[in-house]
Amino acid sequence: MNAEVVEVDTRGLEPPQPMVRILEALAVLPAGATLRARTDRRPLHLYPLIEERGWVAETQPEAEGSYVTSIRHA
Repeated sequence: MNAEVVEVDTRGLEPPQPMVRILEALAVLPAGATLRARTDRRPLHLYPLIEERGWVAETQPEAEGSYVTSIRHA
């Protein structure tokens, strides 16, 4: 069984819009799904907010300079 992956691309948005869009997507993320968020910078301010909501995140840098953060339920 493949888990659903929901993509959110916030590259090019000014803060706090990337964080707002990611949190909005998490609020409606189907059970068992993973959110893949593409951002221009490592989302350091997002980590405490998602952890307190019971999520875990892993961020990987991309070759062109952006970041991909995978977020799922802990």
